[in-house]
Amino acid sequence: MKIRTGGPADIPDLLALLDGAVAWLAARGRTGQWGDQPFSTVPARIEHVTAYGAEPFLLRLAVDEEGRTVGACVVAEEPGSYVPAVAERELFVRNLVTDRSRKGSGIGAALIADVLAEARRRGISLVRVDCYGGADRRLVAQYRALGFTETESFEVAQPNGVWPGQVLEIRL
Repeated sequence: MKIRTGGPADIPDLLALLDGAVAWLAARGRTGQWGDQPFSTVPARIEHVTAYGAEPFLLRLAVDEEGRTVGACVVAEEPGSYVPAVAERELFVRNLVTDRSRKGSGIGAALIADVLAEARRRGISLVRVDCYGGADRRLVAQYRALGFTETESFEVAQPNGVWPGQVLEIRL
């Protein structure tokens, strides 16, 4: 596996990974995070994800030996508008998704290691991420296993209820 920088031409691969993650979660009854509709069928989500292919975002892709995209990570120097701000420069993981058929193969860990290297390259000592913090908190535990520490929780009002979020960080 190698990690490379992506761009607009890679957005279909990112959408396919997100669609796969939604299907995987929904098959397990875990629709609280992203619902049960593929990203590629929701115009607002397509627009949101398409923005990840250009500035101010950095799209990094994990690619297998056959050239297939098996993971993606999007970072920026600012969080989404719903995340509590900090008073220092940071690198924020805006999206992290891996091919669910390769679960447990270290793709997510490799992408986070790449993010940490990028933060060091930029002279940034804080890396944060937000994630779904509801239900069984498995995703929070996964980020803790990658070296993140929980900080604040938050809520985002949505048409079908409140989406519980959790912010985590790594200090370099």
